[in-house]
Amino acid sequence: MRKIILNLAVSLDGFIEGPNGEIDWCLTDQDYGMEAFFESTDSIFMGRKCYDMIDGLPSPFADKQIYVFTDSPFIIPNPRIIIVESKNFLKDVEAIRQQQGKNIWLFGGATLLSSFIKHKLIGEFIISVHPVVLGGGKPLFFNVNDKLDLLFLGSETFSSGLIQLKYAIKPKFDFSILDQQLTSLN
Repeated sequence: MRKIILNLAVSLDGFIEGPNGEIDWCLTDQDYGMEAFFESTDSIFMGRKCYDMIDGLPSPFADKQIYVFTDSPFIIPNPRIIIVESKNFLKDVEAIRQQQGKNIWLFGGATLLSSFIKHKLIGEFIISVHPVVLGGGKPLFFNVNDKLDLLFLGSETFSSGLIQLKYAIKPKFDFSILDQQLTSLN
């Protein structure tokens, strides 16, 4: 099954956009592992607001299959972009994960991220913490109501002060299986 990986930039105070939606604070002076990451993915999941933000801009995603998640379906005359309606969200995501292919990049936004966290669909979190405090904006995590235990996978520090953190959702141990095994031994 294909892995869904969240890979995004965040300010030190936890924002993915500034107060006016700006992302000009993101460092672009180095590769920060993005070339290798791009190579490991062939599909991108993004929300409608993210799509609208990048629509019309030169796209680094030209060779990727893009899935746009939305409550308001719309028509895009581009076969590399597929609309996923919210009502079919889980069924469609599972079908996509079952297809042959590379990893899937969960590109954004915050609402889509909340839904993926709620359903524990993210296989890995790559969070690049930029050395900037924005003081406000769109928070990375919002509308997350349950505690999410994470397993630390590693980190990398760059000369610019950016720190890249890698996590996975910590697996929960099913004690009922252990109880069954112990019972069968008696």
